Amino acid sequence: MGSSRAVNRGIMKVAGLVGSLQTVNILCSVLRAKLVALWIGPVGIALFGIFNSALEMISLVVQLGLRPSAVRELGRADHASVPRIVRAVRVTAFCLGIGGAVLTLCFAPLLSRVSFGDGGWWWAFAWLAMAVFLLSLNNAETAVFQGLRRFRKLARCSMIGSLGGFLVSIPMFYFWRLDSIVPSIIAYAVCSWIALGLYREKVAVPEIEDMRLRRNLEMGKKLVTFGMYLTVMGVVNYGVTYLFLAYLNMVADETVVGYYQAGVTLVNRYGSLVFAALSMEYLPRLSAHSHSLRRTELMVSNQLFIITICLAGVLSLFVALSPMLVRLFYSGDFLPVLPFVVLAGGGTLLKGVSWCLGMVILARGDGRTFLVTEISSGLVNLLLSMLLYRYLGFVGLGCAYVLWYLIYTGMVWYVYRHRYGLVLRGSVVALLSLAFLFVVPTVVLALAGHPYWALPLAVVAAMWSFVMLRRKFLGS
Repeated sequence: MGSSRAVNRGIMKVAGLVGSLQTVNILCSVLRAKLVALWIGPVGIALFGIFNSALEMISLVVQLGLRPSAVRELGRADHASVPRIVRAVRVTAFCLGIGGAVLTLCFAPLLSRVSFGDGGWWWAFAWLAMAVFLLSLNNAETAVFQGLRRFRKLARCSMIGSLGGFLVSIPMFYFWRLDSIVPSIIAYAVCSWIALGLYREKVAVPEIEDMRLRRNLEMGKKLVTFGMYLTVMGVVNYGVTYLFLAYLNMVADETVVGYYQAGVTLVNRYGSLVFAALSMEYLPRLSAHSHSLRRTELMVSNQLFIITICLAGVLSLFVALSPMLVRLFYSGDFLPVLPFVVLAGGGTLLKGVSWCLGMVILARGDGRTFLVTEISSGLVNLLLSMLLYRYLGFVGLGCAYVLWYLIYTGMVWYVYRHRYGLVLRGSVVALLSLAFLFVVPTVVLALAGHPYWALPLAVVAAMWSFVMLRRKFLGS
């Protein structure tokens, strides 16, 4: 019992660190968007979105899923193997970064035509090559921190990088205006690289044989082989998002697309902070014991217990306060998306369940199963969203979100139970049922009347979460 509480306290300590980091990142993001809107205007917001989306897509493709693969390998490695794996991760990231930068330079004219309809912005995409290279190096160091569970260092250097990038961008926005968009993106990557370099994890020097380039590339090939499954999954997710936005723009208009993107951002970025806080140490810990059925069952059940308790209170408050959050992060003009935000906020509880179970597939390195479940999930999401929006509008999109994660939870549960022969231990199922008894009525009250009607129930849910967490960690 004592060791279990120590593990749980460690989980919450890491969650607190990552939660603080996410709060700083969100604050910097909001302030940056406000400054761009104030000093540059809507064109600046649009360019920022275009170049950041291009950078994310390029990085996703060229990095070949190196980060999660590296975290998995480091999480399960013995002490003697760590120097060899860390060096292989860094060498592979350097090679992928160089390759990605060269490809970005070569395809800069094409990227400009695809994004703007002409080649006049090729120089901006050419400059992004520097950010592509630095992001590859940054992701390698982040993977090393996460895989070796150096979470305090990771939080510290990430916070310094975010704040540094934001502060450096302020005079750029003010003096350079429209010309500051790409330099500010590069500045963020540079500041993150400097911060990660200052706290770079020092490991023992590998043996001479392990320092050879050929040996490192062989290890890197092993890392990116599984990472390619993650890359394909990421491309599928981007493709599903693009297809649905194109469909939405065709059957509705740009205003509806803007409302929907705002709602998705609110739910996924701000409503899902719990995932970012609780996921950081889960994958390396799960990977380290993926060979043991009993330990895997205990860790999954414990993680599901914690995330269910946290989500019940957080999501209830999120749903009840959703009108205020929409006005805070956007404006009152975006209130038409409220039905989607309410339903998707409640459906995030199912997302938490599926995430806990789905991470087992990743920890085991079962690439084909991971790819099949994720592609199937993406297709279900696309079909449900298209069908239900046509008949129910934003309410339909919210229902599609809930049904999507209900079906996806069924998929990963089948894999967890029947492919791996694992079960949930303890009172997790009963606790999950109780969490739904808080979240579902909150959503119903918010839809039937007004979200603020659900505030008393949401407060009760938050108090219940606090009491359950206290009992879980302190036994009182």
